[in-house]
Amino acid sequence: MATLLEVKDLQTHFFTQEGVVRAVDGASYELEEGETLGLVGESGCGKSVSALSVMRLIPDPPGRTVGGEIIFEGRDLLKISDNEMRRIRGKDISMVFQEPMTSLNPVLSVERQLTESLELHLGMKKGEARQEAVRRLEQVGIPAPQSRIKQYPHQFSGGMRQRVMIAMALSCNPKLIIADEPTTALDVTIQAQILELMKNLSVEYGVSLIIITHNLGVVARYADRVNIMYAGKIIERGSAQEIYRNPRHPYALGLLNSVPRLDLPRKEKLDPIEGQPPDLVNLPAGCSFRARCRYAIDRCAEEIPQLRSVSDGHTSACFVADTLTA
Repeated sequence: MATLLEVKDLQTHFFTQEGVVRAVDGASYELEEGETLGLVGESGCGKSVSALSVMRLIPDPPGRTVGGEIIFEGRDLLKISDNEMRRIRGKDISMVFQEPMTSLNPVLSVERQLTESLELHLGMKKGEARQEAVRRLEQVGIPAPQSRIKQYPHQFSGGMRQRVMIAMALSCNPKLIIADEPTTALDVTIQAQILELMKNLSVEYGVSLIIITHNLGVVARYADRVNIMYAGKIIERGSAQEIYRNPRHPYALGLLNSVPRLDLPRKEKLDPIEGQPPDLVNLPAGCSFRARCRYAIDRCAEEIPQLRSVSDGHTSACFVADTLTA
């Protein structure tokens, strides 16, 4: 498979009165055509900011991408003009945002919000765009799309609004869809439906997916490869199967141990990660995870561990990666 997206040493900072927030601090990864990549970590670790950086939607001020490259189909998205980026955004790269009620415009009908990108990017006439919009709503499982397309976002349930967002993301046949916590605030059965829908559409159309989540069950079921983020850095990368079977960073191990398991006795207590993520304005010296890590050694206080290979296609940014046991 060919590489669709390559992110190299991405650095996105927010310049605030308290200081510089290093929201993304040197993230690097690749995404193949037709692949599903899971981006995992606690709230505030840089997952959403890294995705918004790819879309060039970081609010400036206070945010700015200060370094790195985002290579999409051979072009660095950070070096092209705003007009060129607008042509790519929505057409070649789409995003399903975290909360559909705040992402959809409450004063525009679903029809207008779906047809706008079709008219803009694909040059469709009004009637043709409406027909295509109805087809997309039907494709994502919205009943009676001919009548519902005239309605407004508040007339849809949470799950249906998220389906509208997916229909919008798919409307121009993009090569990459970034889904930022696409199932937040939805009940469990609707979550499963939405994720199955996205995965099936990805397989059917060969679309690459980046799923941003803190739900490890979602990653296990739908992702081909996984990037685990902490304090703005990717601290472990590998196939989903390899990371779940053989985690090689204390943070990844902690995330997996904090999830309830059906194969353990009911009285078995969860093993949470103690402490809080670090302040991104005043990052500690050495490894950012050191204060919460049970495996920390003296070297962790002095050096920042870099990603290194621990097995074929599996890398970890930890000095004691070889000694960890799941």
